[in-house]
Amino acid sequence: MKVVLLAIFLTTLAITGCSSNQDREVRGSANQMYSQAQGYMQSGNFTQAAQVLRNMNTRYPFGAHANQVQLDLIYVYYQVSDQDRALTTIDRFLRLNPNHADADYARYMRGLVHLQLEGNMLQQLAGIDRSDRDPGYAEQAFNDFRELLQRHPESQYAADAQARMLGIKSRLARHELAIAEYYLRREAYMAAANRGRYILESFPSTPEVKRGLEIMVEAYSALELDNLRDDAQQVLALNFPE
Repeated sequence: MKVVLLAIFLTTLAITGCSSNQDREVRGSANQMYSQAQGYMQSGNFTQAAQVLRNMNTRYPFGAHANQVQLDLIYVYYQVSDQDRALTTIDRFLRLNPNHADADYARYMRGLVHLQLEGNMLQQLAGIDRSDRDPGYAEQAFNDFRELLQRHPESQYAADAQARMLGIKSRLARHELAIAEYYLRREAYMAAANRGRYILESFPSTPEVKRGLEIMVEAYSALELDNLRDDAQQVLALNFPE
């Protein structure tokens, strides 16, 4: 009986030892892969970094580096302009980790990715003024940054998000101004005036306000709405004296 118990004990020790060795090998392999990915990122080789991080994500989805791998993937996808994968990774990270300490970073990066998409569209139209183009990506980026500020007002990314929102407002104001100009050319005066007023109300700190007021003056004059014309003219004169 003692011999049997001893055999069982030795077998248990052997199995435990093998399991411990396997665990150490897995940890060692994961650490090595993560170090390799970090090296690629530091050297600017983001394509290789993405490949290693994807492999880690597949092999060790619940490993010690799992969340950081997701955050690093977001960054490298942004660097290589793979916006679809970046947005998918961001959404997955926030869905699984809504209260993570780095959730503000994920939301900030979502805004940057949408701005990157907006920039790509503008590059395709290089040399052509296309303020009339649908600013959908800019609006999404604005909403991303606004959500960041609402959820994480003390975030280290808050100041940059606010600055970017100001730039986006100007982009959105230019879009509204292009539509107002279009209505003015088509002699759709009330529609033009309404767009001018919308610029004044929604984007008061942008340079486009001046032209928005001028359009309101022209449109109300054409409609013979003298009181509204005079009001718009007075606001224009007070804020933009010649």
